[in-house]
Amino acid sequence: MEELEFITTTKSAQFYHKGQTIYQQGSQAQGMHCIHQGKVKLVKAGGDGKEHITRLVRHGDALGFRALLGGGYYTSSAIALDDCVICFIPRPDVLRLVQSNRQFANTLLQLLANGLGQAEEQMLRLAYKPVRERLAEALLLVRRTFDSVAAPAEPYTLALSREDLAALVGTAKETVSRLLTEYKDAGVVATRGSLIMLLDEAQLQAISTRYD
Repeated sequence: MEELEFITTTKSAQFYHKGQTIYQQGSQAQGMHCIHQGKVKLVKAGGDGKEHITRLVRHGDALGFRALLGGGYYTSSAIALDDCVICFIPRPDVLRLVQSNRQFANTLLQLLANGLGQAEEQMLRLAYKPVRERLAEALLLVRRTFDSVAAPAEPYTLALSREDLAALVGTAKETVSRLLTEYKDAGVVATRGSLIMLLDEAQLQAISTRYD
């Protein structure tokens, strides 16, 4: 209870518009960010100058704690996918909680372990799966990340740009557009502008696991 009161008195909240940068790759970690409202993408600039989305996060998730605990610099940028409210806890206060609250420290360790596992899985997907299968998996990943309903009454609709999908899959925007047309012709998805409706998630799952 004392720790919760401490966080309440030390944290601050800031509003970010869609597309606004929360923190920049290469800048020094000054604290921990927690998403109170909205969706965020973590983007890493590659040596080829292209952006690669390493992770998608939503309300309730924490950001920047790996760089923070290491006393280092952010290895990716955090960018708002829609209008967000982000809480910020300064680094000295986070470290105090780590030292004084075992449960808080264990939670951060679990987050670190989960993040490493996800990174490893993504590296394997990019290395071994063809683009068609990776796109199907990416569509389902967005659905799982941003929608907690196991079986929605209506088909799930993604509001994610073709550029972001390409950065998530690790391919070109034109390739994503071509494959989405194939999915659409097969009745797997429907599109309306930038929106993508998942009509047949079972078929997407079958495509995504073809080489597992």
